[in-house]
Amino acid sequence: MTDILEAREILANAEVIHTAETVSAAVSRVAREITEKLGETNPLVLCVMSGGVPFAGQLMTQLEFPLDFDYMHVTRYGKETSGGALSWRAAPWTSVEGRTVLILDDILDEGLTLAAIVERLRELGAKACFTAVATDKLNGKSKPIQADFVALTVPDRFVFGFGMDVRGKWRNLQAIYAMKEE
Repeated sequence: MTDILEAREILANAEVIHTAETVSAAVSRVAREITEKLGETNPLVLCVMSGGVPFAGQLMTQLEFPLDFDYMHVTRYGKETSGGALSWRAAPWTSVEGRTVLILDDILDEGLTLAAIVERLRELGAKACFTAVATDKLNGKSKPIQADFVALTVPDRFVFGFGMDVRGKWRNLQAIYAMKEE
């Protein structure tokens, strides 16, 4: 019960960064951009678990071309609020060899996870790797990778909702929030 109360308190004290309507419109824009760029490539779309699920689910219903779908689970966070060592929990079941791959993730924060994923997929023989993120954090840091498609930017704060969690909760929110600054 304490987890639920704590989660509700976090949300009650959080600031809305992007409304559900703004998120939805941004995902639709990215879907059009991806369709234009990859519509003739029969890409393999890979969702990065678990944060990429809401973005992938909303985005894929708007992609107007044939594609194959799979997932991978790579994380640096777990239930923590800061990144740690990279943990590969599940590789895609579908071969990437000779394929155009589109990787979908929730946030491009420091870029270490996404860069490692792209590097690994290229080692496995992917012909081309494209990346799409729901959010790109404006943290002022030099990132080893830039996403090809970005729905929204977020400030350099701890954000949650639309796939991103806070202490394991609130991935299911349609809007994007920032925790209260102390």
